[in-house]
Amino acid sequence: MNDLLIRGAAHLWTGLRGEAMRVRGGTDLRVRNGRIEAIGTLAPEAGERVLDASGCVVYPGWVNTHHHLFQSLLKGIPAGIGLALVPWLSAVPVPYRRWFDHEEALRVAARVGLVELALSGCTTVADHQYHYYPGMPFDASAAVFDEAARLGLRFVLCRGGQTQTRALTDQVAPAQSAPETLDAFMAGVERDVQRFHDPSPFAMRRVVSAITTPNWSCREDELKILARQARALGIRLHSHLSESHDYVRWAREVHGCTPLQFVAEHEWVGDDVWYAHMVHLDDAELKLCAETGTGIAHCPQSNARLGSGIARIPEALALGVPVSLAVDGAASNEAADMISEAHACWLTHRADPRAGARGVQPGGLASAITVEDVVHIGSAGGARVLGLGGVGTLEVGQAADLAVYELDQPRHFGLHDPAIAPVASGGRPGLRALLVQGRFVVENDAIPGLDLAALRRDAQRLVAGMLA
Repeated sequence: MNDLLIRGAAHLWTGLRGEAMRVRGGTDLRVRNGRIEAIGTLAPEAGERVLDASGCVVYPGWVNTHHHLFQSLLKGIPAGIGLALVPWLSAVPVPYRRWFDHEEALRVAARVGLVELALSGCTTVADHQYHYYPGMPFDASAAVFDEAARLGLRFVLCRGGQTQTRALTDQVAPAQSAPETLDAFMAGVERDVQRFHDPSPFAMRRVVSAITTPNWSCREDELKILARQARALGIRLHSHLSESHDYVRWAREVHGCTPLQFVAEHEWVGDDVWYAHMVHLDDAELKLCAETGTGIAHCPQSNARLGSGIARIPEALALGVPVSLAVDGAASNEAADMISEAHACWLTHRADPRAGARGVQPGGLASAITVEDVVHIGSAGGARVLGLGGVGTLEVGQAADLAVYELDQPRHFGLHDPAIAPVASGGRPGLRALLVQGRFVVENDAIPGLDLAALRRDAQRLVAGMLA
């Protein structure tokens, strides 16, 4: 449907910062050819469909900048539920990769994760897909792109992997966790760019070079080679960084500097680079991120679940660091959807004692981050770090990527400002509609054509195989 009028919403938020977040006056929104043509008080025109958004709140579609979709079948594994990052890696993601030696397992896991995200109002997904190994019998990149295309979601493949065995986690790794050679990794990235990458600001498909961890997953002398290949191909760089105290201590002991200083020496900073987590940054590192435009994929629930800590996001925002929101993998976040993530983000930083002590904003702890801040980093902030200039905000000329949330549950009754409900109230509100490029992905809280019961059975069958 290219001609659409969304009419009568109670509130419309743009994703922009400050006063520009809330549309004052008419909240009707007209879609033509996948783009936003007008916002205001609008009358229906001949031939266009009218979507009644009475009582609803319209947000820009969430932009999830860091996920591991294959982990969607690894939720709540008892051996790892109480562990911190490094022992958790050894207990869950590394050994369980043996079960993803066939295409169906990866496809079902990706489908579960993408469906969960779509039903939360997410329109763009960046998957840090690092499940590649020598002799792999199927095309993992094509599989995840296909699953996203079937649902109609924008998809960014962060092509991960490793070129060496990681001493801290891979002592008993299965064959499916074996490293690739540098040449094989680079050839895989280039092949995926040729097949899938669209550099346009409205791209439905992008590819990113994303070695899994720059300190552990490749040799030091390979980092500049990888960075220069990515920039020659015109693509971005992504990885994990500074996730835990152990990570920072290891970098200081081995390299004599912080993780961010280490990657900066190897050409892995800039406005074409973003990192997941960045929990433990000192003042100088925050300043370096701001000066270079190096971005953050903030994963508050996974950081809490693994006991990694609380990232200094309010301070990063105050300095102008590009900040986005992400759910990380479902193996360390058993509710890998953007509504849960946004709610956790808002609460976490208001409870962080460092925020008030450092005077991030006048007013103490409660002003450390606002609902508007969370919506901004989860939409416009995500589009910024991904380099998707045509998405992330609801403005004339931008892509019609948006969520129309229904506020019809008891948790929403009595709200004085219903606009904040999707973030502040918690719990997934129903979706009257989710649009990507003006096309319906979710309608009346269901994904057209999806057999949800069959997906559940497929997931249960594959998990039962792991348990057996």
